[in-house]
Amino acid sequence: MSSVECDGYNFDFPNAVDAFKFDETDKSKPHYHGVPMKGVDIVAEFSDSYVFVELKEYYDQTMFDVSTATTQEEIKAKQDAYKWLKRYLKYKYRDSYLYRYAEDKVDKPIHYVCLLTFDNALVLKINKDLKKELPLGRASRRWIRVLASSCQVVNFSLWANLFPKWTITKI
Repeated sequence: MSSVECDGYNFDFPNAVDAFKFDETDKSKPHYHGVPMKGVDIVAEFSDSYVFVELKEYYDQTMFDVSTATTQEEIKAKQDAYKWLKRYLKYKYRDSYLYRYAEDKVDKPIHYVCLLTFDNALVLKINKDLKKELPLGRASRRWIRVLASSCQVVNFSLWANLFPKWTITKI
């Protein structure tokens, strides 16, 4: 079983070949990158694919939820925050893909899972919008490689339903 501690949680991937904290900040660790690009929190390798996991805990989801705005200024601020979050999640994936490409580790399909502490409605909205931002499959007829095979934005409840074998425990 491959187990990874990340941001106060323990992730278990029982059928993984390997799993590790990818966004490593400790220079003495083997997965430390040392270049100024973003990285997903966890990479889990399976016999037939890689899974990139990004975990973000937000204690106030209303800062991203335009439906809770009451003034034009608040609408604009929340739209800007939502756009920032989409871009942030997109670049986390893209930079991680570049790291793995440079490591010659894009030899299997890559699936991206963003684990956010939002309610189902906001998770579903971000899931839909992030898929538009991140090229899935062969996004261009000229492409030979696929950048991402799939993208899922989930909360803890959806994670448990979609990935019942991959357990998460609060440390």
